Amino acid sequence: MSTQLRERAGELAAVLWREHTVYRDRAGGVVIRGEHVERWISLAPAGGRDEVLLRAGRILDGGTTAPARSEVIMPLSASTAELAAACRRLLADTAADAAPRTGRPADGRSPGRDRKPGRRERKHERRQARLRRRAQRRQRLQQRHTSLRSWVVLACVAAVVAYYLSSVGLI
Repeated sequence: MSTQLRERAGELAAVLWREHTVYRDRAGGVVIRGEHVERWISLAPAGGRDEVLLRAGRILDGGTTAPARSEVIMPLSASTAELAAACRRLLADTAADAAPRTGRPADGRSPGRDRKPGRRERKHERRQARLRRRAQRRQRLQQRHTSLRSWVVLACVAAVVAYYLSSVGLI
């Protein structure tokens, strides 16, 4: 059953998203993560022999997965197109649940009111700054060719080779 789930998940992932990650979870099911759409789909064995439990949820800011928003049981013998249609419905439900239902912002304040950046925004800004610093550091490292440390190592290796050759009598 787990091999069938893994194969089905691979086919399903290729149909749903170009960029995806497929892995096995602790419960014996298979998870398909679409980082670019911030959604995940889980395929797990259901109560019946040829049934699979499809669940869908969101991927949160830190990369952790939120609990499943919706789920459905499908026969594993269903075609990939039928499973993909069921997954798309689940993903649509997940997207609809994630959207705020009123005209007010998600934090409950009245629209148009200025507010200080909250913890989530500050965390996002810190993460962006960290990514910028990392990219700048990577760019600096790529600009360097050979550091002083590398030259010292090469000189030591050359000295050891010269010492060996002189002790053998070739120099």
